[in-house]
Amino acid sequence: MRNLILAFALITGLAGCTTPPAPPWHLAARAGDTTLYEQLGEMDGITRIVEGLLINISEDERIVHHFAETDIDRLNEKLIEQICVESGGPCTYTGDSMQDSHAGFDISEADFNALVEGLIAAMDAEAIPVPAQNRLLARLAPMRGDIIYR
Repeated sequence: MRNLILAFALITGLAGCTTPPAPPWHLAARAGDTTLYEQLGEMDGITRIVEGLLINISEDERIVHHFAETDIDRLNEKLIEQICVESGGPCTYTGDSMQDSHAGFDISEADFNALVEGLIAAMDAEAIPVPAQNRLLARLAPMRGDIIYR
């Protein structure tokens, strides 16, 4: 019995010595461990993602012309709200419908895809894990039909 207790103590002691430190939240997060909102970095992270997206749009000759007459401050605010809501955060989206806000822009599938590329690049820059990126993109994807060719 003494050997069993000694072995147990040795194994538990060694396990405690070999346990690595917890990785940063964005590396440790799995779909079941945290909410998408948390995986995106909550409001601070979402704000940085949207800022990155807007910078990417401004540098993308394929789509920047669609934003020439846009109130960028309002767009920034509404995108933050929208991503917050879609990620399960504590926000309310107060903007126009996707159909109304994209009416008359004749956004093509290529334009839409360019914007998605900019969003992915912004999330990559914030080290958002790919599974979390895919979760957000899956929640935003149904809006595609309300955006293109309006």
